[in-house]
Amino acid sequence: MSPSYRTEILTRWMDADAYGHVNNAQYYSYFDTAVTSWLIAEAGVDPATDPSIGLCVESKCHFKAPLSFPETITAAVSIGKVTRSTARFEITLFDASGAEAAEGYFVHVQVDRQSRRPTPIPVRLRERMQEL
Repeated sequence: MSPSYRTEILTRWMDADAYGHVNNAQYYSYFDTAVTSWLIAEAGVDPATDPSIGLCVESKCHFKAPLSFPETITAAVSIGKVTRSTARFEITLFDASGAEAAEGYFVHVQVDRQSRRPTPIPVRLRERMQEL
């Protein structure tokens, strides 16, 4: 994985299933939290007011090891590819010991907030993506 943004995420009681480990659907929630955290904190995105927004059009998760509650996990985000209006965010989740628990990606397409039609990724966001 290339240089990445890292953030810690606390697992929650409600994340665990009847088997005592974090349910597989929650991994996508952690991916989303990590990407959105980077977009807001590092790229200056305002999801409530920006004229264009990124919508997830493709995602994948490869599970490697279980996560549990309570646990502080680390999510690492990097950019795999950027085109005119799409970006592939690559995410790796690490358990509390630092071992890889999952890896995957989100592909976002940038769209106009009102029309929902594809639009170029804003210049300042593209520059931040290229730095990541």
